[in-house]
Amino acid sequence: MSVSRRSILAAASAGSAGLTLSPTARSAKASAQAHEEAAVDQTVADLVRRSEEAHAALMRGDVKRYREAITYTDDFTLMSPFGGKPTRGSELTVERIEAMGRFFKNGTFEQELIQAYGSADMVVLALIERQHVEVGELPAQDWPLRVTLVYRREGAEWRLAHRHADPLVKGVSLQQAAALASGEVARDVKSDAGVALPPDPTPGTKHRS
Repeated sequence: MSVSRRSILAAASAGSAGLTLSPTARSAKASAQAHEEAAVDQTVADLVRRSEEAHAALMRGDVKRYREAITYTDDFTLMSPFGGKPTRGSELTVERIEAMGRFFKNGTFEQELIQAYGSADMVVLALIERQHVEVGELPAQDWPLRVTLVYRREGAEWRLAHRHADPLVKGVSLQQAAALASGEVARDVKSDAGVALPPDPTPGTKHRS
Protein backbone atom coordinates (compact mmCIF):
# COMPACT_ATOMS: atom_id res chain seq x y z
CA MET A 1 0.00 0.00 0.00
CA SER A 2 1.41 3.39 -1.00
CA VAL A 3 1.82 6.36 1.31
CA SER A 4 -1.07 8.13 -0.39
CA ARG A 5 -3.41 5.21 0.18
CA ARG A 6 -2.50 4.98 3.84
CA SER A 7 -3.18 8.71 4.19
CA ILE A 8 -6.54 8.45 2.48
CA LEU A 9 -7.63 5.50 4.55
CA ALA A 10 -6.39 7.05 7.78
CA ALA A 11 -8.31 10.26 7.10
CA ALA A 12 -11.45 8.33 6.28
CA SER A 13 -11.15 6.25 9.43
CA ALA A 14 -10.59 9.32 11.60
CA GLY A 15 -13.66 10.98 10.20
CA SER A 16 -15.87 8.05 11.12
CA ALA A 17 -14.29 7.29 14.51
CA GLY A 18 -16.86 6.51 17.14
CA LEU A 19 -19.62 5.86 14.61
CA THR A 20 -21.31 2.52 14.14
CA LEU A 21 -22.02 1.98 10.47
CA SER A 22 -24.62 -0.33 9.07
CA PRO A 23 -23.49 -3.12 6.76
CA THR A 24 -24.85 -1.13 3.81
CA ALA A 25 -22.94 2.00 4.86
CA ARG A 26 -19.74 0.03 5.41
CA SER A 27 -20.06 -1.49 1.98
CA ALA A 28 -20.66 1.90 0.38
CA LYS A 29 -17.66 3.36 2.22
CA ALA A 30 -15.39 0.53 1.10
CA SER A 31 -16.63 0.89 -2.47
CA ALA A 32 -15.94 4.65 -2.45
CA GLN A 33 -12.43 4.10 -1.09
CA ALA A 34 -11.71 1.46 -3.70
CA HIS A 35 -12.94 3.79 -6.45
CA GLU A 36 -10.76 6.65 -5.19
CA GLU A 37 -7.69 4.41 -4.98
CA ALA A 38 -8.29 3.15 -8.51
CA ALA A 39 -8.62 6.72 -9.78
CA VAL A 40 -5.34 7.73 -8.10
CA ASP A 41 -3.56 4.67 -9.50
CA GLN A 42 -4.77 5.50 -13.01
CA THR A 43 -3.66 9.13 -12.67
CA VAL A 44 -0.20 8.06 -11.52
CA ALA A 45 0.12 5.63 -14.43
CA ASP A 46 -0.95 8.33 -16.90
CA LEU A 47 1.56 10.84 -15.53
CA VAL A 48 4.38 8.30 -15.58
CA ARG A 49 3.66 7.56 -19.23
CA ARG A 50 3.28 11.24 -20.12
CA SER A 51 6.56 12.13 -18.42
CA GLU A 52 8.42 9.42 -20.30
CA GLU A 53 6.99 10.37 -23.68
CA ALA A 54 7.60 14.08 -23.14
CA HIS A 55 11.21 13.76 -22.07
CA ALA A 56 11.96 11.25 -24.81
CA ALA A 57 10.77 13.88 -27.28
CA LEU A 58 12.90 16.55 -25.60
CA MET A 59 16.04 14.42 -25.91
CA ARG A 60 15.36 14.26 -29.66
CA GLY A 61 15.12 18.04 -29.73
CA ASP A 62 11.35 17.95 -30.26
CA VAL A 63 10.29 20.81 -28.00
CA LYS A 64 6.87 21.07 -29.67
CA ARG A 65 5.94 17.52 -28.65
CA TYR A 66 7.30 18.14 -25.16
CA ARG A 67 5.21 21.28 -24.73
CA GLU A 68 2.10 19.46 -25.90
CA ALA A 69 2.56 16.82 -23.21
CA ILE A 70 3.53 18.94 -20.20
CA THR A 71 2.34 22.32 -18.96
CA TYR A 72 3.54 24.18 -15.90
CA THR A 73 1.83 25.65 -12.89
CA ASP A 74 2.19 29.40 -12.38
CA ASP A 75 4.50 28.74 -9.43
CA PHE A 76 6.63 26.12 -11.21
CA THR A 77 10.21 25.69 -9.99
CA LEU A 78 13.15 23.88 -11.60
CA MET A 79 16.30 22.66 -9.88
CA SER A 80 18.36 21.55 -12.85
CA PRO A 81 21.14 18.91 -12.93
CA PHE A 82 23.65 21.70 -13.57
CA GLY A 83 22.95 23.27 -10.19
CA GLY A 84 22.84 26.96 -9.44
CA LYS A 85 19.87 29.14 -8.58
CA PRO A 86 16.46 27.48 -9.04
CA THR A 87 14.55 28.62 -12.12
CA ARG A 88 10.96 29.85 -11.84
CA GLY A 89 8.29 29.49 -14.47
CA SER A 90 8.05 33.26 -14.90
CA GLU A 91 11.65 33.27 -16.17
CA LEU A 92 10.95 30.87 -19.03
CA THR A 93 10.48 32.77 -22.25
CA VAL A 94 9.47 31.31 -25.59
CA GLU A 95 12.98 31.98 -26.88
CA ARG A 96 14.59 30.05 -24.04
CA ILE A 97 12.24 27.15 -24.57
CA GLU A 98 12.93 27.02 -28.29
CA ALA A 99 16.66 27.02 -27.55
CA MET A 100 16.23 23.69 -25.77
CA GLY A 101 15.34 22.08 -29.06
CA ARG A 102 18.78 23.05 -30.34
CA PHE A 103 20.56 22.10 -27.10
CA PHE A 104 19.52 18.41 -27.11
CA LYS A 105 20.02 16.32 -30.22
CA ASN A 106 19.70 12.71 -31.38
CA GLY A 107 18.94 11.36 -27.93
CA THR A 108 17.44 8.13 -26.66
CA PHE A 109 15.56 7.98 -23.37
CA GLU A 110 14.48 5.40 -20.80
CA GLN A 111 12.72 6.00 -17.52
CA GLU A 112 12.74 3.90 -14.36
CA LEU A 113 10.06 4.56 -11.75
CA ILE A 114 11.50 4.22 -8.25
CA GLN A 115 8.44 5.31 -6.26
CA ALA A 116 5.17 7.14 -6.81
CA TYR A 117 3.04 8.99 -4.27
CA GLY A 118 -0.48 10.01 -5.26
CA SER A 119 -3.54 11.76 -3.91
CA ALA A 120 -6.58 13.37 -5.47
CA ASP A 121 -4.73 16.64 -6.14
CA MET A 122 -0.99 15.88 -6.16
CA VAL A 123 1.34 13.23 -7.56
CA VAL A 124 5.06 12.89 -6.83
CA LEU A 125 7.29 10.68 -9.01
CA ALA A 126 10.79 9.59 -7.99
CA LEU A 127 12.58 8.49 -11.17
CA ILE A 128 15.83 7.52 -12.77
CA GLU A 129 16.08 9.01 -16.26
CA ARG A 130 18.60 7.33 -18.55
CA GLN A 131 19.39 9.27 -21.70
CA HIS A 132 22.12 9.01 -24.31
CA VAL A 133 22.19 12.35 -26.06
CA GLU A 134 24.26 15.13 -27.60
CA VAL A 135 24.14 18.11 -25.22
CA GLY A 136 25.26 21.49 -26.48
CA GLU A 137 28.49 21.04 -28.40
CA LEU A 138 29.45 17.87 -26.54
CA PRO A 139 29.46 14.48 -28.30
CA ALA A 140 26.77 11.98 -27.40
CA GLN A 141 27.18 10.32 -24.02
CA ASP A 142 25.12 8.81 -21.22
CA TRP A 143 23.35 11.35 -18.98
CA PRO A 144 21.61 9.36 -16.21
CA LEU A 145 19.71 11.59 -13.79
CA ARG A 146 17.97 11.15 -10.44
CA VAL A 147 14.71 13.06 -10.82
CA THR A 148 11.75 14.13 -8.71
CA LEU A 149 8.64 15.41 -10.46
CA VAL A 150 5.71 17.01 -8.63
CA TYR A 151 2.41 17.26 -10.49
CA ARG A 152 -0.58 19.21 -9.19
CA ARG A 153 -4.17 19.04 -10.39
CA GLU A 154 -5.66 22.36 -11.49
CA GLY A 155 -9.26 21.86 -12.46
CA ALA A 156 -9.34 18.94 -14.88
CA GLU A 157 -5.68 19.30 -15.86
CA TRP A 158 -2.51 17.98 -14.24
CA ARG A 159 0.39 20.46 -14.42
CA LEU A 160 4.03 20.10 -13.48
CA ALA A 161 4.78 22.16 -10.35
CA HIS A 162 8.39 21.14 -9.69
CA ARG A 163 11.30 19.26 -11.23
CA HIS A 164 14.53 18.45 -9.40
CA ALA A 165 17.32 16.53 -11.17
CA ASP A 166 20.90 15.64 -10.38
CA PRO A 167 23.56 13.59 -12.25
CA LEU A 168 24.58 11.49 -9.22
CA VAL A 169 23.11 8.14 -10.27
CA LYS A 170 26.51 6.43 -10.06
CA GLY A 171 27.39 8.09 -6.75
CA VAL A 172 30.39 10.18 -5.73
CA SER A 173 32.94 10.01 -2.95
CA LEU A 174 32.90 12.23 0.11
CA GLN A 175 35.78 14.22 -1.37
CA GLN A 176 33.95 14.68 -4.67
CA ALA A 177 30.79 15.75 -2.87
CA ALA A 178 32.83 18.23 -0.84
CA ALA A 179 34.32 19.68 -4.03
CA LEU A 180 30.85 20.08 -5.53
CA ALA A 181 29.52 21.71 -2.37
CA SER A 182 32.44 24.14 -2.17
CA GLY A 183 32.09 25.15 -5.81
CA GLU A 184 35.53 23.92 -6.81
CA VAL A 185 34.16 21.76 -9.61
CA ALA A 186 32.07 24.62 -11.00
CA ARG A 187 35.12 26.89 -11.09
CA ASP A 188 37.16 24.24 -12.88
CA VAL A 189 34.46 23.71 -15.53
CA LYS A 190 33.95 27.42 -16.16
CA SER A 191 37.67 27.90 -16.64
CA ASP A 192 37.78 25.28 -19.39
CA ALA A 193 37.08 27.10 -22.65
CA GLY A 194 36.59 23.78 -24.43
CA VAL A 195 33.45 22.89 -22.48
CA ALA A 196 30.14 24.36 -23.56
CA LEU A 197 28.11 25.30 -20.50
CA PRO A 198 24.36 24.64 -20.74
CA PRO A 199 21.89 27.50 -21.06
CA ASP A 200 19.29 28.13 -18.39
CA PRO A 201 16.74 26.54 -18.43
CA THR A 202 17.94 22.93 -18.66
CA PRO A 203 16.19 19.53 -19.12
CA GLY A 204 12.61 19.47 -17.97
CA THR A 205 11.72 23.15 -18.56
CA LYS A 206 8.99 24.58 -20.71
CA HIS A 207 6.87 27.66 -21.15
CA ARG A 208 3.32 27.40 -19.91
CA SER A 209 0.99 27.73 -22.84
